[in-house]
Amino acid sequence: MIVPDHWAEARKQHRDTQQQFTVRRFGWSTISQADAADMAERRATEALARILAGEKLDRREPKTAYNGASGVPIREEVLLRQGDEVITRNAYGARCLNTPRALFADVDLSDVGKPGRAGLHVLAALAVLSVAVGVYSRSVGVAFAALFLSVLIAFPAAWLLSRVALAAGGGPAHIVRRRIHAFLARHPEWNLRLYETPAGLRLLATHRTFDAAAPEVHQFFKAVGADPVYVRMCLNQHCFRARLTAKPWRIGISSHMRPRPGVWPVDPDRIHLRKQWVDKYEETASAYAACRYLESLGSGAVHIDIKGVIDLHDRESRAGERHLPVA
Repeated sequence: MIVPDHWAEARKQHRDTQQQFTVRRFGWSTISQADAADMAERRATEALARILAGEKLDRREPKTAYNGASGVPIREEVLLRQGDEVITRNAYGARCLNTPRALFADVDLSDVGKPGRAGLHVLAALAVLSVAVGVYSRSVGVAFAALFLSVLIAFPAAWLLSRVALAAGGGPAHIVRRRIHAFLARHPEWNLRLYETPAGLRLLATHRTFDAAAPEVHQFFKAVGADPVYVRMCLNQHCFRARLTAKPWRIGISSHMRPRPGVWPVDPDRIHLRKQWVDKYEETASAYAACRYLESLGSGAVHIDIKGVIDLHDRESRAGERHLPVA
């Protein structure tokens, strides 16, 4: 995990009788702006040389904060460093905990029981039935009509089946808890802290540290149904992540963080716009928690290196302040 304090961009131009283009690359550093500029120069020079050698590379890197960034570190304002953990402000203004060792996973209950592949399975079954009807009737027209009807009813049928399955399973929250208990039954050494979030549940493994690329991490993500975008970004950024303050639109702030886009760093001439928005956001968000601690499940083990992360997360997210609404 790399979360730099300093960013720079370098440009290298190439011009000859056949072509003209510019290559741009970012540089970053936790030491100084000059160090970031030196890195940008080196990366731009290297990229230009590789392109001229025939390699197909993008000529510029997108200025992306977190989601979608690949090969470039987390580009967010650093608010606090505590050991290996870093708190940053994300692109929509909320504070986020970034950690290379504490395994967090959020499960969105609205994703539980979605038809997904079930719709394709129902469609495939009905398509086979349509062919059978066509063969039996010896009519291509009948087969096509049956297939058309199959397409019309497949996904509504899959949605209805998924609703029935959800109800039979006790609802999304109960289904996710069953997944968690099933995982813990297979891995009795694990210990998980459970938190309530506005969209579902947050899980924090406390019994040991983890590497985001480790196979057991992705087995855990799959077992509990973690958000696929979050899973991919954990792998890309070599870290885990947990939001610590409310999403602005959940606490009545409809305006975007200024200036747009909210990717760090901001032009010094416009930093006052960001500060005005952030001051209003922080004042409003202080009346909310990002999650609420529910219980711990499993072995009860808490690794010494994870205890500090628990304290930091719970304090900053206000997970123990049960009187606060969660947003």
